[in-house]
Amino acid sequence: MSGNRRTATRRAVGLLLATVLLGACSSGEGDEAASADSGAASTTAVAPAPTCEQGATTDDIEVEAVAKPAYDRVITSFDDTKIRVHWFPAPGAADKPAPTVLMGPGWSLAGATQDSDIELFGALSIGSLNDDAYNVLTWDPRGFGKSGGVASVNDPKREGRDVQILLDWVAEQPEAELDATGDPRAGMIGASYGGGIQLTVASIDCRVDALVPNMAWHSLKSSLYPNKIVKEGWAGKLVSIGGDNLDPHITSAAKSGLNGGTLSDEDYQWFLDRGPGDQVSNIGVPTLLLAGTVDTLFALQESVANYESLSAAGTPVHLMWYCGGHGVCLTSDGNTDRVTEATTAWLARYLKDDTSVDLGSPVEVVDQNDQHWLGDDYPTADQPGSGTVTGNSDGSTLKLTADSQSGPLPDGAGKGLLGGLVTTITPYPVAADQAVEAKVTAKGDVLVVGAPKLTMTYSGTTPGEASTHVFAQLVDPETNTVVGNQITPVPVTLDGEEHTAEVDLEIIAQHMLAKSSLTLQVVASTGAYAKPELGGEIDVSSLNVSLPTTTELTEA
Repeated sequence: MSGNRRTATRRAVGLLLATVLLGACSSGEGDEAASADSGAASTTAVAPAPTCEQGATTDDIEVEAVAKPAYDRVITSFDDTKIRVHWFPAPGAADKPAPTVLMGPGWSLAGATQDSDIELFGALSIGSLNDDAYNVLTWDPRGFGKSGGVASVNDPKREGRDVQILLDWVAEQPEAELDATGDPRAGMIGASYGGGIQLTVASIDCRVDALVPNMAWHSLKSSLYPNKIVKEGWAGKLVSIGGDNLDPHITSAAKSGLNGGTLSDEDYQWFLDRGPGDQVSNIGVPTLLLAGTVDTLFALQESVANYESLSAAGTPVHLMWYCGGHGVCLTSDGNTDRVTEATTAWLARYLKDDTSVDLGSPVEVVDQNDQHWLGDDYPTADQPGSGTVTGNSDGSTLKLTADSQSGPLPDGAGKGLLGGLVTTITPYPVAADQAVEAKVTAKGDVLVVGAPKLTMTYSGTTPGEASTHVFAQLVDPETNTVVGNQITPVPVTLDGEEHTAEVDLEIIAQHMLAKSSLTLQVVASTGAYAKPELGGEIDVSSLNVSLPTTTELTEA
């Protein structure tokens, strides 16, 4: 493998592995944040409301120049942690100050430089931003690259405060355009971990003027521990590349999460307390949310939750989906040119006040055929154009054996730079005799957008714990793929009594023509999640699925 290829793969993996393990994230209160970097226990952070107080983070910024490379600096953060930054002023900015774009890296990575910059997922490069007359600041988040401290998963009391100090420093640079003293004209871009930090910072500091978070999460509980079972497939990858400088709560949660698929009560509480979650409603910064339809780490629900929070707060917000994310496109080529164009336009509008740019529709989704659909709002069940397409069956018996497993992908199915990484954790159709199925057939041309609802009446027994999980996925028989590569854990109680489970499946976008169909499959296990104890069986007496449809979105 060539050096360029290794670099591209490494950055791709880092962008994919965007947050840490299974949601345990620590944070401290006030000045106690510094003690956590030395391994002390910490308490849960509650992000304050946005503030524009100038110089609120520090009175004097301690900066150390680096001989090589000349664009590097070492900035001392609030708790004496050394943060390595990389500064790339726009040509001519010394004479005519320019807006600044902060570009955050993926999990485990150092900040991009002109030598390591890779354009993935529609991202802009340092060179292209400089050419468009933006200064660019990148940095090594604490715990990664050449920065000190330990990684705390975008804790507002640590990583958030680090970036506040970086904004203070940018405001002192002669090349930086200012909105006021101490307040630089600044936007933020970045994917995954670099997307999450944007929401963290904007929830505590309103000096940022534009956000473009790509593949960011809303809640570590819903994204990494849905229905109280760990995404074990991602867990090992996240921890293995995270390095040695991780907050001790991360390793604690990993240990308990990977041992049986559940978390301790304490670690689960960290899921509930961490965010950004409700703190997103504090954000008043114009935000372009980007998300991948085949993202198996931060599924589409995360972008929708962020969109709804921002929209309810009255914040200017657009939502754009593309085939990509923490996953592999199996039904289209995942063209991200529209992402690049939308990001460029968003920065021009809100950093350069260019009202002539076309920002596009507030909502743009993409179906399995890479067809784009546009609308003024995200479709919901209470809109006039909403509907459903349903399917049901009388069910059958599901043997809880190793043969009833969704995935891995067959050899050669996961192509491209990211294919090999996610092969073992991407869902795939199982044989009909290894699943309980219900078929959904469209009576007309419909666009499915949203979370299908599963209702299953069942009874069963198991040699293990009565409370366990099975897994549900929608299969497209035309392509022989799982729709959006999404599979959802379904909690079940196998105590011999009859129960009914009602679960919202992961959000999908699927264009169905008249008489086309999808098949709901309920299976025993998957490589994406921790494997329940097998053995026993489930007798399903009724299986129903309802897919939300909309006419509020029109073809681009």
